[in-house]
Amino acid sequence: MKNYRGAIVAPWPNRIGDGTYPWDGQEIRTALSEPERGNALHGLVSFQAFTPAALSEDELVLRTELFPSTGYPFHLLLTVHYALDPQEGLTTTVTARNLGAQDAPYGVCPHPYLVAGPEPLDAWSLQVETGTVLTVTEDRLLPTGTAPVAPGSDFDFRTARTLGPLFIDHAFTDLGRDPQGRVVVTVSAPGGTGVELTAGPECPWLQIHTGDRPEPEDDRLGLAVEPMTCPPDAFRSGIDVVRLSPGAEHAASWTLRGW
Repeated sequence: MKNYRGAIVAPWPNRIGDGTYPWDGQEIRTALSEPERGNALHGLVSFQAFTPAALSEDELVLRTELFPSTGYPFHLLLTVHYALDPQEGLTTTVTARNLGAQDAPYGVCPHPYLVAGPEPLDAWSLQVETGTVLTVTEDRLLPTGTAPVAPGSDFDFRTARTLGPLFIDHAFTDLGRDPQGRVVVTVSAPGGTGVELTAGPECPWLQIHTGDRPEPEDDRLGLAVEPMTCPPDAFRSGIDVVRLSPGAEHAASWTLRGW
């Protein structure tokens, strides 16, 4: 799964700085899966095997069990439900159930790279309403604070506009919502094709990345759009981390639709 394309990211989205986080009086240290930046990246289940639980023409259910480990001493069952509708598109719902005997910290996001059309990413247009951007360090991409997304600024995409050479690898919040309470992200190409991602209120954060890579063959091939239940480094800050009590479940959904 190169560059986490299409991954389900859990039990934390994005990064944990230094791979160390506090939880209920414990100081927990997990593996540094992004060693060049000293971070634990994109959770633990992206490369786990999933078992099919149901399969039909328009539905797929996969499951995986995350067993307790030194870096995450909690026991989760994750169920991923894919449902395909001709009009609505592909909806993914990830449900986590705590099988353990103690409260568990939890967060989730998808990691799709949206492709609007055959034209280069720089020619695509982006539209999404965001109110606040998470500022980060340049070297480790760890949060330093928040700032408003000012009208007319680089990250203001309330009105669709062309991405051009703009670099984005930031998390946003205070997201605009449609009448159904969903954040709507639209990426369109000059030729008239495009893709739309929507996510519900259980995802108050949105990571957007222009897919910049040092390898020319992988550089800016798609726009990563990741609706997240909590922000980067949330396991250290505690912001919007889900406290999943024993036996409890948490569900998050998002939908992709192309034209």
